[in-house]
Amino acid sequence: MTEETPGFDEKPDVPSGATPDDAEPKAASSSEEGAAPAGDASEKAGLTAQLDQVRTALGERTADLQRLQAEYQNYRRRVERDRIAVKEIAVANLLTELLPVLDDIGRAREHGELVGGFKSVGESLETVAAKMGLQQFGKEGEPFDPTIHEALMHSYAPDVTETTCVAILQPGYRIGERTIRPARVAVAEPQPGAQTVKSADEAGAEKGAEPADDKDSGGPDEG
Repeated sequence: MTEETPGFDEKPDVPSGATPDDAEPKAASSSEEGAAPAGDASEKAGLTAQLDQVRTALGERTADLQRLQAEYQNYRRRVERDRIAVKEIAVANLLTELLPVLDDIGRAREHGELVGGFKSVGESLETVAAKMGLQQFGKEGEPFDPTIHEALMHSYAPDVTETTCVAILQPGYRIGERTIRPARVAVAEPQPGAQTVKSADEAGAEKGAEPADDKDSGGPDEG
């Protein structure tokens, strides 16, 4: 009688009413559960990489949009500046052509000939020119400034201490800070040597010196 070795011919326990094939799906499902975490990590890494790419592309597009917006703003400012410059040049050219007419109106006013309908027309023209920004300058007695004055006559005067405009031959005109015609003037300078004598007198007065008088000096008379 031979002894049977236990375990070699035994089959795994199978629940009653189940076939031996029912044990195989359990093993397969166990292997899938073990592989699931690795698949989720790989998918998450892929999504993170795609998100980084989208963020990079968004940053680049935002920078492009900001650059285009800045260029557009600079373009608008440049166009507006050029438009203003062209307008100022056009107005200056127009008013420059009207200056001889304004000079005639001024001379007529000085001679008392600005009367009647001519007076109304002349004053209307001056008003329109002023509304367009034209300003007249140049007065007698103001210091001579070569940047806004043009000296046509020169003389010396004892009552001036610096080069002074003593007569306005033609008024000057400006638009804003831009001079379109300098004032044409006659200037007078101090008399040569007058300033030196005046400085010496002022220096003597400061020191308290007075001219000596032989009669009042109180010294002995010479016989």
